[in-house]
Amino acid sequence: MKAIQVDTTQADRPLIWQETAEPVCGPEEVLVDIYTAALNRADLAQRAGNYPPPPGASEIIGMEMAGKIAQIGEKVSGWKVGDRVCALLPGGGYAERVTVPQQMLMPIPPGWSYEQAGALPEVYLTAFVNLYLEANLQPGESALIHGGASGVGTAAIQLLKATGNPVFVTAGSDDKCAACVKLGADLAINYKQEDFAEKVRAFTNDAGVDVILDIVGADYMARNLSLLKLKGRIVFIALLGGSQAQVDLSQLQRRRARLIGSLLRSRSLAEKIAIKEQFMARFGSLLEDGTLQPVIDSVYPITQANEAHQHMAENRNIGKIVLKIRPE
Repeated sequence: MKAIQVDTTQADRPLIWQETAEPVCGPEEVLVDIYTAALNRADLAQRAGNYPPPPGASEIIGMEMAGKIAQIGEKVSGWKVGDRVCALLPGGGYAERVTVPQQMLMPIPPGWSYEQAGALPEVYLTAFVNLYLEANLQPGESALIHGGASGVGTAAIQLLKATGNPVFVTAGSDDKCAACVKLGADLAINYKQEDFAEKVRAFTNDAGVDVILDIVGADYMARNLSLLKLKGRIVFIALLGGSQAQVDLSQLQRRRARLIGSLLRSRSLAEKIAIKEQFMARFGSLLEDGTLQPVIDSVYPITQANEAHQHMAENRNIGKIVLKIRPE
């Protein structure tokens, strides 16, 4: 089969579509012919050599895919060859085929394209686990989402709208802010032009927010803390603005607040299965009826993976960037 390989001999570490060994299907796994994969910012970090896959995972970049089952292991039940599926992966998505534990499979909703399905697993499961499990978001509580126009951000807006939670977002352009409001955000702030903390305080009459989903880290720490309500929570899912920050611990004490670090990729298979099952139990029907749908920014053929990565690196996307690997 073919897969994307990183040419580490060149300074820009280009992505090359070339022959590689085909994965071997285990007894409780299925082999999937991949039709689409989707980009995540972690893919750029892995390409740069800064985010290796978990032990035992494929070295091939790609943390989600959609495709059709080509082979089933001898202990697999409930799935058959030809079923359309998507799945979260620890690696291996930028390829023609991948093996997936049967418990991690998600059926592609009726009427969905492979482009839509390939953009589903990573962002919805990330938003779900961090908002509803890690932060234990309660009915009526509000959330501030940094990077509202990203894949995770657009998924989070839809989930929060579906559960009736007020949602505020930051984004880097007026167009991105408008897209977030169209999705259901109650407030969208262009962080390049306005101070998000001041805007949130004004919008909430100084009440602040209950939960913050943060991708920035150090650069936003002080302002994030200043916005937390009593028993507020900040969940860090990326650290694009630095990992070292000074924290006023007295603010944590007064607010009885919590800082929560979170990664999805490095969790055990058992944890990921539990997260997927809880997500499907709570939101599966909203996938079926079309209430939840990934926002697709652009679709690139797999042979243009370098251009797709550049598109993401330049922060030009609203929603997901998809790689098309084979025709439907």
